[in-house]
Amino acid sequence: MEIHDYTWIFAVGMVVAFIDAFGIGANDVANSFATSVSAGSLTLAQACIVACFTEFGGAVLLGAATAETIKGGILSVSYYVDQPEMLMLAMLCAIVGSATWVLTATRFGWPVSSTHSVVGAVIGTGISAFGFNSITWGWDGVAQIIASWFISPVAAGCVAAVIYSITKYAILRRVDSFKWGIRLVPIYFFFTAGIESFYIIFKAPGGGADKMHIGLIVGIALIVAVVCALFCQFFLCPWAVRRIKGKEDLKWYHIFVTPFLKTRPMIEEPADTEVDQDIELIAQTSNIEKIKDHDGNGETEVIQDEDVQQPNKQQNWFIYNASKLKSKFLKLALNGIKQDVRNLDNKKLQNVHAHTELFEDDAEYLFRFLQVITACMASFAHGSNDVSNAIGPISSIYEVWSTARIDVSGKTPIPIWILVYGGVGIDLGLTLLGYRVMRTMGNNITYFTPSRGFCAELSAALTVLTCSQIGLPVSTTHCITGASAAIGLCNTKGYKAVNWKALCWCFFSWFITLPCAGLVAGLLFAICSNSPKFI
Repeated sequence: MEIHDYTWIFAVGMVVAFIDAFGIGANDVANSFATSVSAGSLTLAQACIVACFTEFGGAVLLGAATAETIKGGILSVSYYVDQPEMLMLAMLCAIVGSATWVLTATRFGWPVSSTHSVVGAVIGTGISAFGFNSITWGWDGVAQIIASWFISPVAAGCVAAVIYSITKYAILRRVDSFKWGIRLVPIYFFFTAGIESFYIIFKAPGGGADKMHIGLIVGIALIVAVVCALFCQFFLCPWAVRRIKGKEDLKWYHIFVTPFLKTRPMIEEPADTEVDQDIELIAQTSNIEKIKDHDGNGETEVIQDEDVQQPNKQQNWFIYNASKLKSKFLKLALNGIKQDVRNLDNKKLQNVHAHTELFEDDAEYLFRFLQVITACMASFAHGSNDVSNAIGPISSIYEVWSTARIDVSGKTPIPIWILVYGGVGIDLGLTLLGYRVMRTMGNNITYFTPSRGFCAELSAALTVLTCSQIGLPVSTTHCITGASAAIGLCNTKGYKAVNWKALCWCFFSWFITLPCAGLVAGLLFAICSNSPKFI
């Protein structure tokens, strides 16, 4: 093979890798924000806006160093040393298999692991090329993945049950729970910020635990935790007391100046945030209205854009069609963030939601800030770690295409432009199709409030961090699902507060991830590698 041979594989791989990143955004990233949206801490539009920054920032800033293109030692690249071009083809087929399965699962709203999808695809190409003996089936390979289907949800569920039970008895069930919330929320901020910052630093690819002493990481995390706790104590808590109990007209940005702010006028209901107003303004533009005066006496007829008649001779043809095109484009672009994903009016879930124990709204409100923090940090960490599932294989293709050789270490450096490329695909996937998986997660499994959502997200992050450090295989998707079910079981009649049918479908989607992605990738590789050609 010569340098820049098989350019078509690289070109097609770039397109498919973007599609795979799109699918990861629509499926994996939706898991990070599903509970926040379901609990009402964020609207779907706000979650998409925040995730666009956190996912992209995590992918570009912390996803740079290296990506293991052959995940977990499943298949050694040494098999391809004599024919580097075959590794290019194998990685292309793996991306196709992974993208096909992730997008299919997203279409049906099944939350799946993108890591397991790409691993299954690599297994399929490996079997197709070198047979079953080329795959590591033991604990260092496939057995770990199968074990994670059980370890992840059970471990996260146990942690979630502990955290939520402490929260329920220490705050939510107490007399005057809002007062107890004000007292204890700074402590929650301390532990949440400390755990999440430690998680991000520790898991940073090419850095973190690889280049920093564990004591230094803990020290940095403690500093972040103390700063966040002090900010909560002296800024956020006074702001919450004045806004919720005092009914003062305070905006979200007044949090930063609350101790220095004079008493403001009272309001009957909390005003919408500026973000809500901006989203509403954008949404309104997608439904352009034309007003036509009939007889000059002020009588008007409102005609929706879909029913606009053909322009008359006085109208400018270009302006008319440009407006119509703009309306259709905005309607399509905003379709993904205008969906109802909370399932509150779903009659099939009424019995599940009816068995949920409800607490004082004012106390629940305090957990909104914590839940947004956990969702943002989980999303940032996801962008830094899981972006390699989409761009790891294309990085391998690019490396072989540009050097005509294989790095037998199995690790490929990722150029910054590929990280940006993958980050954009992830953001678009969440914005346009993320609502499908969000409907499955969150309130479809059990009814979520801000306190429950916070406990689920924190327990999932804590479980991933702890199990990764001690060598147990876990998946973020599986963890958040297990945590959601466990929190539902913590209700008085917990078994009735959980949608077992939805859980069964989730587990079924995990079970068929490896064979489905592997089958598509393996068959495609077999067809391409054994097809006739001119000599």
